Amino acid sequence: MSDKKPSNGLTYAAAGVDIDAGNAMVEDIKPLVRATRRPGADAEIGGFGGLFDLKAAGFKDPILVAANDGVGTKVKIAIESGKHDTIGIDLVAMCVNDLVVQGAEPLFFLDYFATGKLTPELGVGIVKGIAEGCRMAGAALIGGETAEMPGLYARGDYDLAGFAVGAAERGTLLPRLETIKAGDTLLGLASSGVHSNGYSLVRKIVEISGLNWADAAPFAPGKTLGDALLEPTRIYVKSLLAALRAPSGAGIKALAHITGGGFIDNIPRVLPEGFGVDLDLETITPPPVFGWLARTGGVAEYEMLRTFNCGIGMVIVVEPAMAAEIAASLTAAGETVSTIGTIIAADAEPLVRPRGRLAL
Repeated sequence: MSDKKPSNGLTYAAAGVDIDAGNAMVEDIKPLVRATRRPGADAEIGGFGGLFDLKAAGFKDPILVAANDGVGTKVKIAIESGKHDTIGIDLVAMCVNDLVVQGAEPLFFLDYFATGKLTPELGVGIVKGIAEGCRMAGAALIGGETAEMPGLYARGDYDLAGFAVGAAERGTLLPRLETIKAGDTLLGLASSGVHSNGYSLVRKIVEISGLNWADAAPFAPGKTLGDALLEPTRIYVKSLLAALRAPSGAGIKALAHITGGGFIDNIPRVLPEGFGVDLDLETITPPPVFGWLARTGGVAEYEMLRTFNCGIGMVIVVEPAMAAEIAASLTAAGETVSTIGTIIAADAEPLVRPRGRLAL
């Protein structure tokens, strides 16, 4: 039998998948992954799975909490503007912020990166952001998957998904529904901007404006529109864990991550039946981006409240007598804290009842 290969023989590379490029990317990102090491994980990649030692992390009787998410069409702005080094922070943030609202400490993270044509430099830039997000959250990056799929994604396009696992000691999970009562105080933690929700509407408004991503941002002097709208999602993990573990942390009853659905849909998710929220809009200071979006797109206030975070990325339900101490703790940890409302008895919709007007 002849060993000569057919002159017309196909290869995986000819079909559009470059195994060598994938292997090169894995080698390039190993230092980034190692930088996320934490107790319980050596943060080394290359095997078929990632390992985590709960005992080494200091847990005695843990409950595991898992979350997964993506960054939505914000990724399209990263692609079109050519800025890829922060979108990974968003990916981590959307997952780990969902863990901490349940009282869990993020332990480890895995990513899924899918593209039409793998460019190692692009992949490394994205993982650089993911590793930075993991460091900000105290989570180890223990693995991931890179998928090159020509024909499914256009050349240059990609998408991201993230998977995070955290843990809390048994009996410490949030929300503590049985403790929530009318009169409890709502604290709000400032957002860094739009975060990672509502970007289909954002992109439509940019289209209406006639601006390009490289143009000056009307609401952010010194920044291009692309850079301003790619401001990463704030990661609240370390400040909230510190607050929960402080003596005053016993006064924290629930946390709500303000993502898709805004205030209107997210706050009720952590309240017991029969309760709602009196939301004082006059206490919220939306960053200038929200005013620009509302004016340029003619977006009604209620639509803003149900689509965007409008300047508050995290809401905390606290015991009124401990609100000042908890707020001081969070301020000391670097958060901008506002008192934005109270819990009320509410047997019917709407459960979130805004009053006043947003300063858009």
